[in-house]
Amino acid sequence: MLVSLSIRDIVLIDRLDLAFGPGLSALTGETGAGKSILLGALGLACGDRADRALVRAGAEQAAASAVFEPPADHPVWPVLEEAGLDAAPGEALILRRTLGADGRSRAHVNDQPASVSLLARLGELMVEIHGQHDGRGLLDPKTHRGLLDAYAGAGAAREAAARAWTALTAARGRLDALREARERAAEEEAFLRDALETLDALDPRPGEDAALADERKFLQQAETALTELQAAADALAGGQGLGARLNTALRGLERVRAALGGDAGADGSGEAGGASHARAAVERAAGALDRALIEFNEAEDALGDAAAAFEVEPGRLNAVEERLFALRAAARRHQVETDALPDLRADLAGRLDLIAHAGDRLHEAEAALAAAQADYARAAQTLSARRQEAAGRLAGAVEAELAPLKMDKARFRAAVTPDRDRPGPAGWDKVAFEVSTNPGAPFGPLDKIASGGELSRFALALKVCLTGAGGKVMVFDEVDQGVGGAVADAVGHRLARLAAGNQALVVTHAPQVAARAQAHFRIEKSDGPDGVRTHVRALAPAERREEIARMLSGAEVTDAARAAADELMGG
Repeated sequence: MLVSLSIRDIVLIDRLDLAFGPGLSALTGETGAGKSILLGALGLACGDRADRALVRAGAEQAAASAVFEPPADHPVWPVLEEAGLDAAPGEALILRRTLGADGRSRAHVNDQPASVSLLARLGELMVEIHGQHDGRGLLDPKTHRGLLDAYAGAGAAREAAARAWTALTAARGRLDALREARERAAEEEAFLRDALETLDALDPRPGEDAALADERKFLQQAETALTELQAAADALAGGQGLGARLNTALRGLERVRAALGGDAGADGSGEAGGASHARAAVERAAGALDRALIEFNEAEDALGDAAAAFEVEPGRLNAVEERLFALRAAARRHQVETDALPDLRADLAGRLDLIAHAGDRLHEAEAALAAAQADYARAAQTLSARRQEAAGRLAGAVEAELAPLKMDKARFRAAVTPDRDRPGPAGWDKVAFEVSTNPGAPFGPLDKIASGGELSRFALALKVCLTGAGGKVMVFDEVDQGVGGAVADAVGHRLARLAAGNQALVVTHAPQVAARAQAHFRIEKSDGPDGVRTHVRALAPAERREEIARMLSGAEVTDAARAAADELMGG
């Protein structure tokens, strides 16, 4: 629902704030008062093309803001989420547009910068304008198929066609991919076989490159390490080695210990002080040499173990390098990483298998495609039949609405034209709303055949017949042009029906239409010190009566006109 419209410095309006409610709102006023300015401002806020002529003379910029309250399930919310804008379902949605005197414009959604194209997309989802020069809404042929499907209640049939189309597209894509792969593989079969034979002989394994590189590094260092370890061992054992000297020293101490003799206690009691001290010193020296000899023997064993660890198989380094270089050469040849060679081997085997079994797979894919085509044809035909049946019902319903609107000679049809050469997810039908305004005249596009006033009445008849309002604010401009009396009353009656439970705005000169509205706005033009200005007033009930009476009688409002206004408003 459109909650409010704010206008700043647009043409003859310097400042205007309007609030709207549900149901039907009528905008009336003298010809030239500026009713079109309001629609232009609404269009500007909803992303219409901007013209610098809209900027009021002397102003730096014009601005229009429209505040909407779409329901939580309205299609605008997914669009806003896709655009990355901060907006939560259930909140107010503000579309704002500014237009500078230089013709440059800026767009905002809920005070967040947005593109004009996004503003236009949101506007199309929330506002439907039916006027003499408006090509949106029902006059847009791109909407006709969806509108007819909604009228037909063909949602399930349309979804079935979409699923069948998805399956058909997938089946066609698989067959095309198999054909392309077979042709490509057949052309390079000799290369594939040679490459696979080479890789089979090489038998690459995952992680082998890193393992070989580590082993190669170790083997390259092994010879140097062995030389150093041998030198260390020679240093320990060569000539009068440390071990021999330690043993000699230890035997000498043993002789000293024997020479000292005696079996003194641990604390040296029973011996002279000098002998006791000597024996203790010899014991300490012998213990230290004993430990040193043990550590020396362990060091010799450790050196032997280390040397053994670096003893490698003769020729192993050459074998490792040959294997490593062969793997890397194969990787360079195929332009892959070395670790990818096992996967490449499997891929080559699969491609050769594809050649060997291509006939069977193609046969299966062709059969699947034929089945998908048959499924889609059935779904599209079912949908087309629903459309054909609904088109007849819609034509009868619209023509029944046209007669009271003084268009009883006009004819309407929803032309459903199957085009099997151009199928799609919504079936293969072209749908166009066409009219013939005079007996014997050919049918043609609605916006090409109907005159300005007829366009709005056709749109009104269509909207009355089509199910639902699509969650849009409907705006009718001059829908009553060239009619009066009973016809205008019929227009007003249908607008009221259409606006029940929804929201519609109508720019009208017909008192019969204005009398049906729940809200009434009068557009006035005044000439003051600052020049000509357009003003809009929401009318109270008594003012509505006076305005409708003016519309009935003209410049001078009579009591008879007031009585007639009371009758219209009461009816």
